[in-house]
Parts: sequence; structure tokens; C-alpha cells
Amino acid sequence: MTVTIYHNPACGTSRNTLAMIRQSGVEPDVIEYLKTPPSRDKLKELIASMGIPVRALLREKGTPYKELGLEDPKWSDEQLLDVMIAHPILINRPIVVTPKGTRLCRPSEAVVDLLDNPVGRFVKEDGEVVEAR
Repeated sequence: MTVTIYHNPACGTSRNTLAMIRQSGVEPDVIEYLKTPPSRDKLKELIASMGIPVRALLREKGTPYKELGLEDPKWSDEQLLDVMIAHPILINRPIVVTPKGTRLCRPSEAVVDLLDNPVGRFVKEDGEVVEAR
């Protein structure tokens, strides 16, 4: 199974998701999207694959979301894409792509049904236990 994760190593949810993928027996293609941001076309493709609105991929916490006034509904999808390309930290994470689908894995256990092999019992960094079958 080919798995790609758009990852931020500074994010606990992203680290937990990556660990769950690895625990399932897969070594994913890890794209640190802050160092290697997706192209505009790739970002559009990911959003379409997830079946979510562009705005649903925006991250608020720890980003310039408020400073840029992105809560204003005046922003078109195309403008929001431009802003995410200019400021990749605004792209919420982790995004996981597998043959079973593409998903924003928040919470991290959202990755479970994208994987061929169940991860079984997983303990997140904060001690929360995930029983995935």
C-alpha cells in the first residue's frame, strides 16, 4: 500500500498519525509540507479528493489566520488557495493519501480506516489509548 502524509513534525496530531501509519506496517512517503509545500494544483487536488470546502482546510491556531482576516466570508476559494500557498502554515494537517482515500486526519485515529492493516492498540503522545480494529 502506498501512503503519503503531509506532515508537520512540530504537530502532535501529525506525529501520532505518522506513528499509527508506521505501526500498521507501512513506511509512508513523508512530505514536510512547510519545507516542501504542495503546488496550487496539488492542493486543489487534495481538497477535491477529501470532498471538503477549501475553507475547511484552513488552520487557525498558530497561524496568521486572524491577522489576515481570513474569518471574513469575502474570501473566495481561489483567494484562500493563494493565501495557503503563500503561507503553508495555514494548511491544516496531517493530510493522508492512500488508495482508500484522502483525509485530513484530525483526530489522528481518522487514519485507521485508510490503512489496510489495523493498528490494534495505539497510545498517543498524551497517553490517550486508541483501540483500532
